[in-house]
Amino acid sequence: MYEAFFYREGELFCEEIALSELARRFGTPLYVYSANAIRDRWHALRAAFAPDPPLFCYAVKANHNLAVIRTLALLGAGADVVSGGELARARAAGVPARKIVFAGVGKTDAEIRRALEEDILQFNVESESELERIAAIARALGRRAPIALRVNPDVAAATHDKIATGRRGDKFGVPIEDAPALYEKAARLPGLEPVGVHLHVGSQIFELSTFERAYARAIALARALRGRGIAIRRLDLGGGFGVPYDGEPPFDVAGLAALVRRLVAGLDVELVFEPGRFLVAEAGVLVSAVVELKETRERRFLVLDAGMNALLRPALYGARHALLPVRAPAPHETLLVTDVVGPICESSDRFGRDYALPRLRPGDLVAFRTAGAYGMVMASDYNSRPSPAEVLIDGRKAALVRARREPEEQMAQERIPEWLERSVRATGCGSGA
Repeated sequence: MYEAFFYREGELFCEEIALSELARRFGTPLYVYSANAIRDRWHALRAAFAPDPPLFCYAVKANHNLAVIRTLALLGAGADVVSGGELARARAAGVPARKIVFAGVGKTDAEIRRALEEDILQFNVESESELERIAAIARALGRRAPIALRVNPDVAAATHDKIATGRRGDKFGVPIEDAPALYEKAARLPGLEPVGVHLHVGSQIFELSTFERAYARAIALARALRGRGIAIRRLDLGGGFGVPYDGEPPFDVAGLAALVRRLVAGLDVELVFEPGRFLVAEAGVLVSAVVELKETRERRFLVLDAGMNALLRPALYGARHALLPVRAPAPHETLLVTDVVGPICESSDRFGRDYALPRLRPGDLVAFRTAGAYGMVMASDYNSRPSPAEVLIDGRKAALVRARREPEEQMAQERIPEWLERSVRATGCGSGA
């Protein structure tokens, strides 16, 4: 596996550029992505399924930067989108419409219409009412919408509760036992063309047995539908492949491919997968500067200029990212047990307890690993702090792919109503006097 981040002469590098140099050029907090790490994960997936790899539709929600999507599109990736905005991003980055699947429980009529006009590969349909809306809109446009029902196989994945999606009671998909009747209904509706079966049971899954149980149920459904005369030709088996954040073993891609080959043996079907995190998480770091080391009788706190506004996962999921000092500690340097926190005025703004780190001083740099997925896409303007810039590294080349957004730029999108402006002029309030 290609390792994009490594120490060279005591400095942490991304490919051929020192992170300290990038921090000087672009400021902190700063997201740094390795193009070659993204390519490496892509080639690993393709190679595991050789000689006839499926269509991999990159899950844009993991990291929607146009440069990241373009890097994958140039390799042949499709896109899995969950909004009209993500559809627009995928198209702007060069993903062909016929390689795009549209998922998600909240597709609006306008989004459905846009996707039909783009002539996308497939809608992954989440409910009977959505099925009816897509049919009506397609019929009004004189089109037939290619659809796959997202079935809920009632498989509990060994993952965080907030990223498990395939259990009975989750908001996603239709119960698998209800699917045959809904497919027969779809086949009768003039605006629809049932082409596939779709499922996705969650994220950060390492156990192949979870995928086996879910895939087997979807494949059995596809066979049964064919027996009813519904021409299922595509299986969209979702994503959810785990990535190591803090010492976990790597995901068994070869084992997954062997499992899929065994399950679909004798079934002539197109395969689609929707990897997101697997392709980009390990390709990114978040670089942050130390503001201060705060010590009390009870705890030691390393306060950073990045907080939950820049990297939400620890506050949202209790996730833990491995943390590296950008300057390598000396071989026998004493490590301190330290809580790492951000500057946001919330007790939940904590990246983790009990990190073992060298003594760091204000201005020193650290890097959160495995930050290429669900990092910048979840960032916010909370506390009116500048949003991180994003940089893409390709060997010795570095490009700013999203500029830092200062508070003045955040405010530029806001408006004070005219009647409040009149009040200021009349009373002199807000004049700074």
